Amino acid sequence: MSRLNHDELIASVVAAVGASADASGAADLVFDKGSIVVAASADDLKGAFKRVKKIDGYRWVAINRADLFGANPLSLGSKAGIIDAHGEILKNADIPRRKV
Repeated sequence: MSRLNHDELIASVVAAVGASADASGAADLVFDKGSIVVAASADDLKGAFKRVKKIDGYRWVAINRADLFGANPLSLGSKAGIIDAHGEILKNADIPRRKV
């Protein structure tokens, strides 16, 4: 599959998992399993994982599958999962911690 740009990746994830735009603006998309931040290029990965750490609940970063090796190390400690354009889980999201 060819590399998708930001808008194409959003459209693909929406079609795959039934997500919708996040009204709060904290994430790009929301669906029944949490919030999704989209990182369409390797340059967007660091910012996406920084952004997703601030979101409560289950969190995901949607990437192009080719960026998995760059995304996986950044996901450590973020509790965020990683999904591809087809909605396939590449890394499970961890259970969110309760805020005390």
